[in-house]
Amino acid sequence: MKKNIILTLLSLLLLQGAVYAEVIKFAQIADAHFIAGDKYREQVLQEAVNSINNQKDIAFTVFTGDNINSPKPYYLPDFTNIINKLNVPYYIVLGNHDVYKNNGLSKTKYLEIIRENNFLYRYNKPNYVFKKDGFVFIVVDGAKEVIPGSGGYYREDTLNWLDKQLTKYKNEPVIIFQHFPVVEPKESKTHEVYQKENYFNIIDKYDNIISVISGHYHINGEQMRNGVYHISSPTLLSTPPVYKIITVTTTKGFSPMVYTELKEIELPKE
Repeated sequence: MKKNIILTLLSLLLLQGAVYAEVIKFAQIADAHFIAGDKYREQVLQEAVNSINNQKDIAFTVFTGDNINSPKPYYLPDFTNIINKLNVPYYIVLGNHDVYKNNGLSKTKYLEIIRENNFLYRYNKPNYVFKKDGFVFIVVDGAKEVIPGSGGYYREDTLNWLDKQLTKYKNEPVIIFQHFPVVEPKESKTHEVYQKENYFNIIDKYDNIISVISGHYHINGEQMRNGVYHISSPTLLSTPPVYKIITVTTTKGFSPMVYTELKEIELPKE
């Protein structure tokens, strides 16, 4: 009888945990460096889309910057036409290779071209928020469109905006997407974020941030800092080509769990 009571209590506890569990699974493509007319890069991107479409329970795909190899407006329609074949919504982050105002591809123009080629894409600013399956996702822009360079710069107005969003959603689980990592997978003076301590001053005030997910360094790196899991992912053009699937689970009373998996892309044999 005592054994049955214990088993019943255990079952109730497990059931209670399941009731409060939130789970989301999404794909990240980092640093695609797409070039219109480059058959190999077109094929890699198309096969990445095909691979994601064959995965189960993917909620969305996020492209975390350097989506095109250089800021040439005519690259974007071809890039968008390929990723439009995804069976799930996608979200765009800007990287240092994506924009250069003097070259005719400002941030505003970049997103305008994306929207022209996908009427479902509604974001017209590089900083934005979307919600899905009980999670809040914040896209934070650190790209420079006037003076190009490989280092990230999260401007004061961007950080103030981020602070306001984190305050607004302080009672919900938050995941941040950006191109430039503030916890780098390796040391590089040319690629690091300018005055990243200002960024840390913002996020260190909140205890509901689960992860900050980025690319930029073309290598895999995952580190925990102050309870936040910082994920950097390798370029799509790795050998072999890869993208990342990320699964996040939150359960009331327990620490969030983040599981990542690199998926290799099989290219058709010639």
